[in-house]
Amino acid sequence: MSSSLKDVAARAGVSARTVSNVVNGSARVSTQTRQRVQEAIDELGYRPNLAARNLRAGRTGVIGLAIPELHSPYFGELAGLLVDEARRRSWTVIIDQTHGDAEAERRLLTGDGGRAMDGLIISPWALEAQEVATTARPLPVVLLGERSPQGLADRVAVDNVAAADEATTHLLALGRRRVAAIGLQPHLHNGTAEQRAEGYRSALRRAGVTPKPRWERSVTSLHRQDGARAMAELLDGDDGDTPDAVFAFTDELALGALHMAHARGLRVPDDLAVVGFDDIEDGRFSHPTLTTVSPDKRQIAERALQCLADRIYSPENEVPALDLTIPHRLVVRGSTGPGAQAH
Repeated sequence: MSSSLKDVAARAGVSARTVSNVVNGSARVSTQTRQRVQEAIDELGYRPNLAARNLRAGRTGVIGLAIPELHSPYFGELAGLLVDEARRRSWTVIIDQTHGDAEAERRLLTGDGGRAMDGLIISPWALEAQEVATTARPLPVVLLGERSPQGLADRVAVDNVAAADEATTHLLALGRRRVAAIGLQPHLHNGTAEQRAEGYRSALRRAGVTPKPRWERSVTSLHRQDGARAMAELLDGDDGDTPDAVFAFTDELALGALHMAHARGLRVPDDLAVVGFDDIEDGRFSHPTLTTVSPDKRQIAERALQCLADRIYSPENEVPALDLTIPHRLVVRGSTGPGAQAH
């Protein structure tokens, strides 16, 4: 005989409502209680009839995930974590690739794509955060990104200013004073590059180093070839004044910069120290391995889905929109090298 929700409640020593909250992911159940209920569910093999429940509540059991690029290692890894976490909640995830196009982002938010969803997690590149939040209503939406929706929607993000400051400070602590930045994107509205540039400049000024506009390289996209092209531009400066360190705003850009540095005969980290951002898997296998800012991608996935669950299952709760900052850490590897000094 299959187990019921009441059986799970009795085994876990909680109310049936608490079990329902855990299954739905809808309420803020304590970690200990959630674990106890989950253990009872696993022991009894309880399988809720989510299809029937969603039907009664007018829900689909489907959520959307809108990301700019599927082939981006960072977004690919994050999407995988989000899908795994959603599966734990018995959700199906539809993934859309927007390419950072404003109309593509709007179509998803307004439902013009013809897809019925209970909620949407989106990393907008083209639209301002406030437009995303207002256009999506009444669809529950969670933003992944740096621009604040000003209390109109939940947002999950990394402190890019602090992270970029930390990365640049690491390079300065190695004795580097000619620190360049690769990755500015003045054509986008998501604010990521802008905030990372702010942190980069802040660290330089604090160390008494004047930022040089020539050493701040803009890119049209965040791929390896863009990093390689920007690195070549830095090395081809007319005045012969070339950088001894580079902070790249993504690991893909950093890997492109590493490739060009090797092609030009530079030794990394002896002649050029390089730091990236994202902690993608490729950076652990490059030569040398890549020093990088590592955001807690798993926590990004978990917190984004919890925010979405709260909005879907408890729409009547007038809870203020959450603005969550996820931790990061600097992972030091071979591209800066322990104790590497400028020459």
